[in-house]
Amino acid sequence: QVLLVESGGGLVQAGGSLRLSCVASGSIFSILRINAMGWYRQVPGKQRELVARITRSGSTDLADSVKGRFTISRDNAKNTVYLQMNSLKPEDTGVYYCNADYRADAKKPPSWGQGTQVTVSS
Repeated sequence: QVLLVESGGGLVQAGGSLRLSCVASGSIFSILRINAMGWYRQVPGKQRELVARITRSGSTDLADSVKGRFTISRDNAKNTVYLQMNSLKPEDTGVYYCNADYRADAKKPPSWGQGTQVTVSS
């Protein structure tokens, strides 16, 4: 089993910044087979949506709404992924979930963290 623990959420004014962190722990066998880690956002009444994703090799994918403002990075040695959020807007508000996708040979469904609340006030 892999446990994902997020931190860094909170309340911030529009234009401010936050940095989210997600640490993966547990089965080394599974952790080594993580292909991509990412951050998803969910607001009440809507589906969870991808915010940013990064592969083990460092390739990134960001939602259009956050390009130029958010940066995703990872430290493979620490099994940690970060989301630096700058120039925050009220529409960035939501619960941010960390996600880990595995290589096909791991035969595991994606793992999810418990979520961390980000609230941006106007």
